[in-house]
Amino acid sequence: MENRELLEKAKKIRRNCLIQVSAAKSSHIGSMLSIADILAYLFYKEIKKEDRFVLSKGHASLALYAVLADKGIISEEMLKTYCKNGSCLIGHLNHKVPGVEVSTGSLGHGLPMAAGMALANKIDGKSARVYCLIGDGECQEGAVWESLIFISNHDLKGLVIIIDANKLQGYDFCENIFPEKRLIAMLKATGLNFYEINGHDFSDMEKTFEKIGNSKNEKASIIFAHTTKGKGVSFMENKLEWHYKSPDDEQLKKALEELK
Repeated sequence: MENRELLEKAKKIRRNCLIQVSAAKSSHIGSMLSIADILAYLFYKEIKKEDRFVLSKGHASLALYAVLADKGIISEEMLKTYCKNGSCLIGHLNHKVPGVEVSTGSLGHGLPMAAGMALANKIDGKSARVYCLIGDGECQEGAVWESLIFISNHDLKGLVIIIDANKLQGYDFCENIFPEKRLIAMLKATGLNFYEINGHDFSDMEKTFEKIGNSKNEKASIIFAHTTKGKGVSFMENKLEWHYKSPDDEQLKKALEELK
């Protein structure tokens, strides 16, 4: 798929997230918008049938549900039940939804599960990859660092960890809690293959995944993807409140205009 087509897929993910979050009066739209480009690249260009994907930042579940609906794994009608009574499309990721590997939401738990999947592939002699998308704020969880030690010790080449570095977490800018330079230094110290990219640039993603594919060592890879929380909607970008707010009718109309 060409980059211009990926851009349209990412816009569709964003539009669907905005529409359903507004309808449900739910939250976490900023996190959904920051990962839309990454999901578009992974699901329409990178991930193969035998590969597995773990969304560790489970509060951004709707972005993945939107991809699954676009690919026909769940129906568009099912997508419209997001956060409705009786729906399995709940606000944090639910493994009962077709196409979802594991339930997540309690931060830091997706990476350990992805590491186990990658180790199982290695033991079974499978070349399939496991992709795990986590947040930069999530990297403050102890389970993330326990997992990175485990991953480094077991040479899990088939594991690709993508960090959605959108610079904001629940109550503040990440820089005020765990400075990015320190986080990057600690990630590099794991000895895993480390790459920094623009998480909204498909060409940058393509070059990086080519490097990972051509790597001669047996280490897992970390992609530190610099992103913008609320990406694509001007009045939501880099705004802490859009971790929690739901757009009203007027805001939804304006946001959708920007994403035409």
